Amino acid sequence: MFDKLIVEFDKALRTVFANAPTRRAMPGESIVEAEMTDTERAHAAALMRVNHCGEICAQALYQGQALTSKDPEVRQAMEYAAWQETEHLNWTERRITELGGRTSVLNPLWYSGSLAIGILAGKFGDRWNLGFLAETERQVEAHLQAHLERLPAQDMRSREVVAQMKQDEMAHAESAVEHGGVALPLPVRQAMQWSSKIMTNTAYYL
Repeated sequence: MFDKLIVEFDKALRTVFANAPTRRAMPGESIVEAEMTDTERAHAAALMRVNHCGEICAQALYQGQALTSKDPEVRQAMEYAAWQETEHLNWTERRITELGGRTSVLNPLWYSGSLAIGILAGKFGDRWNLGFLAETERQVEAHLQAHLERLPAQDMRSREVVAQMKQDEMAHAESAVEHGGVALPLPVRQAMQWSSKIMTNTAYYL
């Protein structure tokens, strides 16, 4: 048990403070950087910071849910999805740096809160756990689509990253449903939307 706690604590430290690894090449990295005004670059960097925060939260959610899942197959599916979220962390952080921005100063807060939510969701059993995961990914997908509409039109490097992330999130939601995830009650879905709105609006600036 003590060894497991050390491993999980190490995951948390790596997620929040270390450079995330990736197996796949960063989408759009071969595209020439577009000319943008300082305002456009700052806006794009802020949107990518929000996306980076979302991936920090996703890592924590998956970690918390995997800790409480009883089904080895479900845990394996979560670990696979978590790895892709790690790649998203890598891509968004690199893109933020390219745009001259910074990651959120509140990342430790986002991580700890999401970890607690993930553990709580897992306590209700794998079907509800997976349902929570599927709903989270659907909301993230919608959020990424909104960012594709808000990013500067010429910023194709950022657009390629966000588009691939959106595709991955759709696959994660489908996988969660295939493994037995159930639809969440409307009040729960609305509460998730409200909390996500608070995070995204804050992370845009901080």
